[in-house]
Amino acid sequence: MESKKNLRTCKKGHQYYKSSDCPVCPICGKNDKPEVGFLSLISAPARRALENKNIKTLKQLSKYSVRDILDLHGIGKTTIPILKKELENAGLAFKDG
Repeated sequence: MESKKNLRTCKKGHQYYKSSDCPVCPICGKNDKPEVGFLSLISAPARRALENKNIKTLKQLSKYSVRDILDLHGIGKTTIPILKKELENAGLAFKDG
């Protein structure tokens, strides 16, 4: 069964079709993606989940456990290995727990 896609317009005037209730404009999402850094390596939902918790640096990320991060809406199991590697490259790690 295919979901019906509805035409929407975001606050910036972009028009797009979406079948889910997710309010995020895919055009704004692409434009907001960082070009460098660990946030550029993960999916948009995962990036938004971290940004909504004000986690914008690896040092800030290291204050959380893997469980804390997995509990955030938008973070999946495929994101964790990427984050672990980036933390490791910076000489950091997730908090125990």
